[in-house]
Amino acid sequence: MRDVAVVGFAQRQMAEFDGSPTCVELLVPLFQECYEQTGWTRADVGFWCSGSSDYLAGRSFSFVQAVDAIGVIPPVNESHVEMDLAWAMYEAWLKIQTGEVDTALVYAFGKSSAGVLRRTLALQLEPYTMTPLWPDTVSLAGLQARAGIDAGLWDEQAMAEVAHRSLTDAEKNEHAIRKGGSSVEALLERPVYADPLRKHDCAPVTDGAAAIVLAAGDKAREVRERPAWITGIAHNIDPMHLGARDLTRSASTAAAARHLDLDGVEIAELHAPFSHQELILRRELGLGDDVRINPSGGPLTGNPMFSGGGIRVGEAATRIWNGEVGKALAHATSGPALQQNLLCTLEGSN
Repeated sequence: MRDVAVVGFAQRQMAEFDGSPTCVELLVPLFQECYEQTGWTRADVGFWCSGSSDYLAGRSFSFVQAVDAIGVIPPVNESHVEMDLAWAMYEAWLKIQTGEVDTALVYAFGKSSAGVLRRTLALQLEPYTMTPLWPDTVSLAGLQARAGIDAGLWDEQAMAEVAHRSLTDAEKNEHAIRKGGSSVEALLERPVYADPLRKHDCAPVTDGAAAIVLAAGDKAREVRERPAWITGIAHNIDPMHLGARDLTRSASTAAAARHLDLDGVEIAELHAPFSHQELILRRELGLGDDVRINPSGGPLTGNPMFSGGGIRVGEAATRIWNGEVGKALAHATSGPALQQNLLCTLEGSN
């Protein structure tokens, strides 16, 4: 296996939808930031891979417009996944492992303001018995949260503590949409949004984009004094039908974790769009109290569609670059109620 590292990362999250830029306008500044971080030009990128959604954009082959941000003359080696940025990164990692390329730039974008996001996401549900009901993502998460409360696995106090910590940590993150926050007690006094969820328990709907740069071996060492080496990566998926799995668990996360060495992990960036899902993930991963969760603030403070999972990888890599930690875990999820999950371990030395 080739040594591959994350050597560049850029993100942009839009707090307001008015005048929100096009996908090309979102991406061009991010690519420029990645070029500045690495000292590269477009010619140094061996492979490009994007993550986005046609049904979210409301048109077929919507990713083709985004390719304009790259520039296609001369032709580029480019691919696309209808998934989060983290899965685009996985494809690029595999491409580098084949030996065909040594470098890759992966990116993703989502324009949630183009439609009613939480209703649109019903299109990814089981098509025969669930999609016709048009359940929105918050309602489904509410069912999951209630199942855990009724089973005695967590309570609203524990959920509020997750939200409070995330909002507090976000004060140091310039990209966060939500920052600061009231006490846990004050959060619990807020009105219920989708029983038992309150708005602070749910990730905000935002437009945004992110980009990650990968490089192999000496190429990575040329760019970073301390590259964030990908020492493990795995993903797994649970059944599509919600009635076919225990919503208080995440079997796919546990299955992916069995392929990784989580000993020594100091921080974990978990892509939990709802507060109770962080509690599920922490239990499935067996993370101790000494592991700091979402020091960036996590998705509860900013979660652009199709970039939120990849942002967890970038945030974890950033803390390795600056020497804050030696080993980190990044997680991304896709689908309703933690249906599909990807895990990635990053280390500062190899």
